[in-house]
Amino acid sequence: MATNQSKTARASVRAGQQSNTGGALNVLGEFKYLIPLANGKYAYVRNITTGKTVHCATDSDKFVTEIKQLVEAGHGGKIRSELDALNANHPTHGWDVTTKRLVEAGVFEN
Repeated sequence: MATNQSKTARASVRAGQQSNTGGALNVLGEFKYLIPLANGKYAYVRNITTGKTVHCATDSDKFVTEIKQLVEAGHGGKIRSELDALNANHPTHGWDVTTKRLVEAGVFEN
């Protein structure tokens, strides 16, 4: 059964698939897990473990669960660097608060 995905979500998935130049390592190097929306209030979380792109509020439990799932699959370092880059590029969008919330929830603990 097909899921109802927005045009933006489908486009982001297609963009990730098109960037595949033949090797899995290249895709992982270019792959973005977080696609920010509405000045950091929402984000698409691209979960390569499930193959789904999930839309959620960055202050929701759903967001924490999605990120935790990716961290447990071994993608924590990449996600942490994406969060740091988002905070550096968009300091007024609250990515520092989002990162702090994830740390307090124990998402990045080994």
